[in-house]
Amino acid sequence: MPLDRPQPSADDSALTERVAGLNTRFRHHGATDVLRGALEKAGKIALVSSFGAESVVLLHMAAVIDRATPVIFIDTEMLFTETLVYQVEVSERLGLKNVRIIRADEAEVGREDPYGALHLRDTDACCALRKTRPLLRALDGYDGWITGRKRFQSGTRAALDFFEVEDGTGRIKVNPLAHWAREDVRAYMDENRLPRHPLVARGYPSIGCAPCTSPVREGEDPRAGRWRNQDKDECGIHIVDGKVVRDGAST
Repeated sequence: MPLDRPQPSADDSALTERVAGLNTRFRHHGATDVLRGALEKAGKIALVSSFGAESVVLLHMAAVIDRATPVIFIDTEMLFTETLVYQVEVSERLGLKNVRIIRADEAEVGREDPYGALHLRDTDACCALRKTRPLLRALDGYDGWITGRKRFQSGTRAALDFFEVEDGTGRIKVNPLAHWAREDVRAYMDENRLPRHPLVARGYPSIGCAPCTSPVREGEDPRAGRWRNQDKDECGIHIVDGKVVRDGAST
């Protein structure tokens, strides 16, 4: 499904100015203030969560602010059973009232991956079918979305701002944890006694679909188990210049 970038308009400039203003306003604020500001001042916003290894931090913050915050969870139908169970447990424990579980279009799956083996020959196509396109459809009508991206995750995110313009979509992308270090994530989870994803203790510091995720050995990069031995480290849910990009760790 092509993602054609609309022609620039006056609205694009206005959105850029708005995002710049939000970054200036919240420059010296913490993650909770940024998240609250996004939910209150950035229009219709959804939190996109994988319910992965670190997801519970942002979910907890959202629950404290407003348990009715829309939370979009993409069930690729290839996730670990542990992730599906964890999603239910975390949602219930935090009292999340608006979790939206989305899946790929059945007709598209039947046409493009009838035997569930697409990931064996083209992982990018599988991610596009089961994650990227369903998310783009789910975000239609929203003014922006909240991600768990952080600067420490990759070099391409070293200058990540709290607020960004998602090129070609007219949406704002919000990164409340942009300035957090890995130690901050762990400390928050400890202080708030948040439940860990069960696979973390079994050597999975980064968790995606079961066929494409393997345990990480001591000394390896935390994302070494994602698409192991392939030139790929992102499922492709971020948009730059109207195109899907793969720029490091997932949300």
